[in-house]
Amino acid sequence: MSYEYEGTVSTSATPADVWRLWSDVGSWHCWDPAVQVVAIEGHFGEGAGGTLTLTGGVHAPFYLELVEPGSRFLDRITIGELTVYIDHVVKATADGAEVTVRTSVSGPNAEELGPVVAADTPKALEALVAMAEQKS
Repeated sequence: MSYEYEGTVSTSATPADVWRLWSDVGSWHCWDPAVQVVAIEGHFGEGAGGTLTLTGGVHAPFYLELVEPGSRFLDRITIGELTVYIDHVVKATADGAEVTVRTSVSGPNAEELGPVVAADTPKALEALVAMAEQKS
């Protein structure tokens, strides 16, 4: 069982402005309403991991599967029996950047729980680009 979601927004911010927010896990709670606190062990790089505290007090381990500085990172989050992969991509455009987030949820009841997991993604994307635009 699996669930897929993809959201894309355009922004006048640069990819570097977006990347600064993504790579600063301490800021995630400022733009992602699903996140309360993030603790990472080590630097923001491939192979690093830590714990997300999600809204409602759920603690979930996460692992950075792939990090392409300045353009992309893929993280894996485990919530009970669900495995959530979130692929974050930012690309330069003539007017700033395009930001895409792809969420893939697998495990028992993923088709039912996936929409719950991805529900805040549009709000998170809008808040992320608003913050990035303020920084640019």
